[in-house]
Amino acid sequence: MGNAIRFLKSRIAKFPLTLSESEAKASLQSDIEQFINEKIILADKVIVKHAVTKIRDGDVLLTYGSSSAVEMILLHAHELGKQFRVVVVDSRPKLEGQLLLRRLVGKGLSCTYANINAISYIMHEVTKVFLGASSVLSNGTVYSRVGTACVAMVAHEFRVPVLVCCEAYKFHERVQLDSICSNELGDPDAISKVPGREDINYLDVCTNSENLQLLNLIYDATPSDYVSMIVTDYGMVPPTSVPVIVREYRREQIWI
Repeated sequence: MGNAIRFLKSRIAKFPLTLSESEAKASLQSDIEQFINEKIILADKVIVKHAVTKIRDGDVLLTYGSSSAVEMILLHAHELGKQFRVVVVDSRPKLEGQLLLRRLVGKGLSCTYANINAISYIMHEVTKVFLGASSVLSNGTVYSRVGTACVAMVAHEFRVPVLVCCEAYKFHERVQLDSICSNELGDPDAISKVPGREDINYLDVCTNSENLQLLNLIYDATPSDYVSMIVTDYGMVPPTSVPVIVREYRREQIWI
């Protein structure tokens, strides 16, 4: 998102002072539509084209949470007639994987649903892991929904390839080694309460205690050592090639 905002700021800064407000709005709207079409919609189609070549008949593919790019890959592979099974791993409090699971089952895909605490049990039958990303940093670290690092770590231990699917506009020159120095915090009540069960709240008596801090992190950082390949609209690259993608984007003057 930060790079998209930089793109908008750069376009606004180039507007001539003589441009009227209506003309400026129309020009900016055109730039936004062009960015969405080229850097998101078209990029996702290219990612799908690359990633689907990695799916073979008989594969058991694991994904975590819900990623639009991964969903498009799975659906396209199914449309091509490839025979595979999908394992959707999920976790509280968002349970985003349930939405993905409904859509995949509705399209006729064979799926298995599991919580993240069963990841080590189910990983032994998985052949590939497909993950989405909120951002990819210049040192190859993948910044994604909290729990992604755990899934990648277990896959690495079981020697299962981990493929991260991410549009190039999400690549960033920043370097980050952990999930604490920069992150977002969610609603702390989301992890202390059970949705739909107000009678279950074991932490109710101590939520106001100074000795307790409820930490609901939104993202985590997956080290590049746990990532086998990054599938992007520039092709399939190893994590060590992320700086090359960043440099190419600079040449296109997308980043300022």
